[in-house]
Amino acid sequence: MGRILLADADAFFVAVARAVDPDGAGRATRLIVGGRPGSRGVVCSASYETRAFGVRSGMPISQALRLCPDAMCVPVPRTACSDTSRAIRDVLDGFTPLVEAASIDEWYLDLSGTEALYHHEPIGETARRIRDAVFASTGMHVSIGVGPNKLVAKLAVERAKPKPGTDATGVHVVPEDGVRTFMATLELADLPGIGPKLQEKLRSVGMVRVQDVLDTPAADLSRWLGRETAYRVRRKAHGESDAAVEPRAPAKQVSREETFDRDIVDAEALRRELRHLARRVGSDLRGDRLAARTVTVKVRDQRFATRTAGRTLDEPIESDAAVSAVAEGLLDALRARWTVPARLVGVALSNFVPARDAEQLVMFSAPVAGAQPAPESPKDRALSRAVDRVREKFGDTSIRAGVPRTAPLGEKGARKPR
Repeated sequence: MGRILLADADAFFVAVARAVDPDGAGRATRLIVGGRPGSRGVVCSASYETRAFGVRSGMPISQALRLCPDAMCVPVPRTACSDTSRAIRDVLDGFTPLVEAASIDEWYLDLSGTEALYHHEPIGETARRIRDAVFASTGMHVSIGVGPNKLVAKLAVERAKPKPGTDATGVHVVPEDGVRTFMATLELADLPGIGPKLQEKLRSVGMVRVQDVLDTPAADLSRWLGRETAYRVRRKAHGESDAAVEPRAPAKQVSREETFDRDIVDAEALRRELRHLARRVGSDLRGDRLAARTVTVKVRDQRFATRTAGRTLDEPIESDAAVSAVAEGLLDALRARWTVPARLVGVALSNFVPARDAEQLVMFSAPVAGAQPAPESPKDRALSRAVDRVREKFGDTSIRAGVPRTAPLGEKGARKPR
């Protein structure tokens, strides 16, 4: 039997905000983390007491305060959150080497085959000892869901969370012979991967709860949903998953985005913000010793309409110069068709490969006629890494990039200094 756990830090961003400011946020029962009152930010997290008023993650701060006017609003303590996440991970690593970070505040653990190591104690008791150890070391509470696979563990952790009005204790175990009974208590909307469109389609044929799928013949489900979708829905409804816990699961994307205090109309001002984000996301990428082939830019207007543009390159990039150039080209392409004032802009990098040596030179390859120039040079990579080292030693503001005058380059819209 698989012994898979999901440890989920309870109201993580709220707990960290209270820890770093015990006399301010620490005393606020109704707390919103995401930005100051009057800011253009969105809710990152909210205390359980604030959620009772309808405040939810992703909601604009202004809307959250209309729902709960006396809530205290604070920015996300990003550095403290990263440090706390690493501290929790260090504790979990002491119980098993098979720990996978699902997010900054969620970790899967695989304890399969460790029964003798833990003297054959019930897995629920092991989970409680893990929970106690995390609190003793970090001051953070985690809830732990236990099941025979990752899917069931993820669903179980929601039952484990000691929310107001429940009798949950922080640990919920679903044994292998109890999976079907547990799954039958859920709604289809609770299952990961069953989004609003699929929920609506299922609802149109009278299926709202997992039990509805379990009671439906496979042939009928295939006729209504199509063979592949029906197979996927049935597997989830039965609590089946083959996904393994991957201790070093590769990152799929790194991104940075900024919500502005006021909408930005001026194109050059928006480019400056984009260049700043490109440098930050490039630094994140290099910190993970990665290079990326795909760059994506996101722009959101005051009505929360969002558009994105992406480009996949023939060669991977990692330098600030290259990331900025490609990102600016994508921004120009977006703005050529959509010139509304922007409330948010973001840059994401994906499609990763291991980073090259900064000094690596292509010595023996002849240029190909008609080929586009390489997106970055070894000097670009070396310069960006040197800047990283300076900032790591002396702080982020110790060295700043100049603002180049730019001109179009090539049909893709990339730009270069002139």
